[in-house]
Amino acid sequence: MKILKRAEESLEKELPFVVYNKPNEKAVKGFFQKNEELFTAASYTESGFIFAPFDNKETSILIPDNQSEFLEEDISFSVSQGKFEEVPLEEVVRFQHIDLVKKGIVAINTGSLKKVVLSRKENVFLKKDSVLDIFKRLVKNYPTAFVYLWFHPKVGVWIGATPETLLSTTENTFKTMSLAGTLTAKNEEDIVWGEKELEEQEMVTDYLIEKIGSITKDYKVSKQETYRIGDLFHLRTKVEGTYNESIESLINLLHPTPAVCGFPKEQAKQFILENEMYQRKFYTGYLGELNIGIDSVNSSSLFVNLRCMEVNLDGEKGTIYVGGGITKDSEPQKEFQETIFKSYAIKNNL
Repeated sequence: MKILKRAEESLEKELPFVVYNKPNEKAVKGFFQKNEELFTAASYTESGFIFAPFDNKETSILIPDNQSEFLEEDISFSVSQGKFEEVPLEEVVRFQHIDLVKKGIVAINTGSLKKVVLSRKENVFLKKDSVLDIFKRLVKNYPTAFVYLWFHPKVGVWIGATPETLLSTTENTFKTMSLAGTLTAKNEEDIVWGEKELEEQEMVTDYLIEKIGSITKDYKVSKQETYRIGDLFHLRTKVEGTYNESIESLINLLHPTPAVCGFPKEQAKQFILENEMYQRKFYTGYLGELNIGIDSVNSSSLFVNLRCMEVNLDGEKGTIYVGGGITKDSEPQKEFQETIFKSYAIKNNL
């Protein structure tokens, strides 16, 4: 594909770019910046591809439409199967995450927290595989996810396949979703949702409805449904309606959602920043098209940055980020195992 060849050339020339495949679409799209300048989103009236961190007090990076070439091409590539071999994690990784989950449960049982999303990172070796090969495998293996490869020479390389929409807008209409709870199975009929998962997803849905209801009364909420990405299943509720606010105000209402942070949001965020002992950077941030004009209509399509990896091209290493929602009913060992399952979304494509 010409668009992937262009991505390879941009990597070699160290020019910013992003290539991506939106859920259930048969095309790869891309923004290819013509210079190496680092642009940021100052007012959210800009147009281009935005890449935003978890901490909403930090700066969001923009590949501007007016500084880039936009390409789109139908998917037409074959992929070789990945040869990932399971390497047991060091026991210290398991102990650290289980201990973190226990701290979260104590904070929930003794304070005002109702849910907190806790994560960890894991290093992997990429051997001689290129990030473009990984991107192609993700596109083929996760057609219902938002799959992307993003690069800026002053920031680095990120790649991922996320199941969660943060916000989709067209003029004054919006769509968002509540996504929480995770189970693994080969078939949907094998899924039985427990009280913990149902409660976790309900918290996120209630939060969305409260926030959306503060800016508009014209919205509707779908029935709760089971949503599949690979061998992982989640609970999803969709919310859509109309609004008269700026897109920046909508983003600020939603991000970070209880699905990636917790509830109440500020207390959960503070617990994360004080206890995770590493910086999430762009993990659980958001990314996507911002104010893109299509047929004279302004639209945005933003996704939560989950199931992702930061890549060190020089060292042929990657850092995978995974996490899960913790409630009073969480079991630490099961929560750790959930992060193992989630890490396979990237590992199985290395």
